[in-house]
Amino acid sequence: MPDIKLPFKTIEVKEHGADLTQCGFYRLLPPEGKEYVEKSRHVLRYLHMMPVEKIGTPKFYPSLSKKMRDITNPNLIYPVNQNIAVHIFPDEEGARDYYIPIEPVIAQDFDDLIKKVESRIVQIVDKLEEPETIEEKKAILEKCIDMVCDTKKGTNGGNEKEDNGKLKFLKFISKFWNGYGNGEKVFVTSLELEAIKYLMIRDIAGLGILEPFLQDPYIEDISCSGLGQIFIEHKIFEALRSPISFEKKEDLDDFIRNLSEKIGKPVSYRNPIVDAVLLDGSRINIVFGEDISKKGSNFTIRKFSEVPLCVLQLIEFGTLDYVMAAYLWLTLHEGMNCFIAGETASGKTTTMNALTTFLPPNSKIVSIEDTPELQVPHSNWIREVTRTAEGKKESEGAGVGMFDLLKAALRQRPNEIIIGEIRGVEGNIAFQSMQTGHSVISTFHASSVEKLIQRLTGDPINVPRSYIDSLNLVVIQNAVRGKEGKLLRRITSINEIVGYDSETNSFSFIEVFKWNSATDTFEFTGNMNSYLLEEKIAVKRMMPESKRRSIYKELEKRARMLQKAHKLGVTNFYDLFVVLSKMEKEGIAA
Repeated sequence: MPDIKLPFKTIEVKEHGADLTQCGFYRLLPPEGKEYVEKSRHVLRYLHMMPVEKIGTPKFYPSLSKKMRDITNPNLIYPVNQNIAVHIFPDEEGARDYYIPIEPVIAQDFDDLIKKVESRIVQIVDKLEEPETIEEKKAILEKCIDMVCDTKKGTNGGNEKEDNGKLKFLKFISKFWNGYGNGEKVFVTSLELEAIKYLMIRDIAGLGILEPFLQDPYIEDISCSGLGQIFIEHKIFEALRSPISFEKKEDLDDFIRNLSEKIGKPVSYRNPIVDAVLLDGSRINIVFGEDISKKGSNFTIRKFSEVPLCVLQLIEFGTLDYVMAAYLWLTLHEGMNCFIAGETASGKTTTMNALTTFLPPNSKIVSIEDTPELQVPHSNWIREVTRTAEGKKESEGAGVGMFDLLKAALRQRPNEIIIGEIRGVEGNIAFQSMQTGHSVISTFHASSVEKLIQRLTGDPINVPRSYIDSLNLVVIQNAVRGKEGKLLRRITSINEIVGYDSETNSFSFIEVFKWNSATDTFEFTGNMNSYLLEEKIAVKRMMPESKRRSIYKELEKRARMLQKAHKLGVTNFYDLFVVLSKMEKEGIAA
């Protein structure tokens, strides 16, 4: 089992339930905080455990905002759901502040009580139907706990009324009760019952100690680098560390084995590396064994939001501005091929996701990925994912790679092909598809246009140099440090590939947008000098040569549309797609 070490010495709490609401802590809470702790009494109990005279009283926030990044020594609590809250606690000595999940079981030992409950449940659970979904599993487990537990008199105001459905279930389940322990129930307090339900459902139907991190929408990455603490990358407070740590190799290996079995991809010394996707869409990578990971087994979970970020939200964050967004809207809508390039964790996939709202609403789109990260708003969307070979036997499944899926996509007559990331020979097929008129969007690991071309034309991708000008746009995105040391994601340049000169063996490109690091603003360096706008898009729109520069007025118009939609409160990914689709249908932005 992992160790949980809070960064302060706790105080023993003897009060239970309603008694805690008579204290000064409760009176200091804002109305939202009082309403929350009345339903989640373990949070109020946690406040009583803290030595506030030494560490101060944390503030309660019902939600977080980007503005809170400026808090230098955060000491605050925010709710995740009814069972989980989070305490962000400053560490004045370390580089990372603490991320403390406040669960109903925090700083309490329920092992003996859980064993008693499990020993009674085991008498009846094998008689029940096998649940088909996680939700069914949770529901059955909760009902079993209700059956074998009873709250002590006086701790919750007497017996609670059972609804008809529950009574029917209890009557049904009583047929299979074998009278373990002479049919005695486990007597618990109402708070203990809450904790038992949470702990058993979390560990049996969920991912155990990782569940609070997975439930928190503000978390981006969860990582265990081997023996030691679990680390967090937070959307607001960035690099944090949890009080959960693995001190023994055996505990870490056991946890990793159980984790891999729960996600259906068991690890072993023969198969030590696993990549998988969790039910919520998060991506997990596991490396098992001390022989290949010297600090011990490790894992990393990269979380993805259920609703991807909208391009207008990226503008809020400073990733790009309205004119850049309008330019990408116009070029992608007209079928220009685009690569979003940058380093690891620079936000390439997030940006590519956001830009899909600019593709024509009636397009047929095929996406190809190693792990499903993309979310496309279009109804006619074919989503294809690679498959690794599970074994040598044909029945165990043959591997299907990016190369195979891309070849298949060309037969599906898509308007747009979106490739999660180009890394190998599939890049060659991608450029062949561009040559035949298919529009392609992809991400790519490269820090500049020059580096991108070097990688594309070298091993193992080997794209012919004469094919490179089929790629119209290269968006370079980087993670940079702001003036106060905060991590920021910026599109540092947007570049148009003009052509390849076979005589000089060189490529020409135009930097149409450039990020100014001194002012943290963007410069439209390609204004009135854009090759794509004047020589490609204006031509496709049948604009006479003498009026091609009026395309820049269309760009300004689209920038104003996006700005107006933003002011009207449109920040949802799908809402923006609906707005843009209506504009196109009405001929406003065709």
